[in-house]
Amino acid sequence: MENKTRRAFLQWIAIQMSAVFGGSLLASCGKQEPHSLQTTALPIAKPIQPTEVEPTDAPTQTEQAAAEPSATPNGHPHLAVSRGGEPEALVRHAVAALGGMMRFVSTGDDVIVKPNACVDYRTYEYAATTNPWVVGEIVRLCLEAGAGRVRVMDFPFGGDSESAYWSSGIQEQVLAAGGEMEPIRFLKFVETEIPDALDLKKCQIYEDVLLADVVINVPIAKHHSLARLTLGMKNLMGVIRDRPYMHGNLGQRLADLTSRVHPALTIVDAVRILQRSGPTGGRLSDVQKIDTVIASPDIVAADSYASTLFGLQPTDLSYIVSGLNMGLGQADLATMKIEEIAVGA
Repeated sequence: MENKTRRAFLQWIAIQMSAVFGGSLLASCGKQEPHSLQTTALPIAKPIQPTEVEPTDAPTQTEQAAAEPSATPNGHPHLAVSRGGEPEALVRHAVAALGGMMRFVSTGDDVIVKPNACVDYRTYEYAATTNPWVVGEIVRLCLEAGAGRVRVMDFPFGGDSESAYWSSGIQEQVLAAGGEMEPIRFLKFVETEIPDALDLKKCQIYEDVLLADVVINVPIAKHHSLARLTLGMKNLMGVIRDRPYMHGNLGQRLADLTSRVHPALTIVDAVRILQRSGPTGGRLSDVQKIDTVIASPDIVAADSYASTLFGLQPTDLSYIVSGLNMGLGQADLATMKIEEIAVGA
């Protein structure tokens, strides 16, 4: 038996044992993209900048080095932000800045890509669902990196998965890129322990997500009436069954879920962002087109940067605070190495 097959089998056994001894719970929330679509031009909030303080004494070299953002131990930036191009180019530049998709996907890997398909009655223009070309390009990059299989899935908030995949435009782009759509099957939700959880100790998580070699999280940045924003951590509600249960202590429970799923890479689609009326939208006047993609292996960092697009501080979002307290990632943008890429320049 090949190593990868044996590893998947052992993972499956572990999940089934968990299902026997656990309790119960939890669900989530073409043509080439036209450039002439009119959306409301709202001001773009600038990312958080560190407060400048005039020093009384010149810092030593050691103090100065400690104050400057540094790269990760492997030399890559914590975060990459690409702006001003077509969705496919934005994705490619952001992922390349992090070291390329080969850093996250190895030959033969079984990859799950998790966009936000949300509802089956909105096209991508309304910014309730992840941009189809963003998703398609991620699939293409995974296959170029040698992935053995790339599936795209979400458990939508409104409607069934197949109709949401089609109406959002995601299915067309994924199939064109060589990927597969995973129809949601309720029998695949398995009760799963969350060892590091502070509140959500167990829930029903989609089995294929647990068994995948790599999970790539692809939220759209949008307003949410309860969570304030739907970003990376909030997008993971689409891998569980009992969504309403999460709302009792949403911030902490999202962090708990993230500690169990923990995507290898989070790519935030901010090509169009939904400023109001989230999560389902419905008015083009609520949409702002800013042609931006944010990518990071740190889901907390990705969410922290994305929050600034809406004029918020990372600590304004309860799930970022909970994720930070659990050690799931970083939220202080001033201490991170952030690579900004002007694609259209």
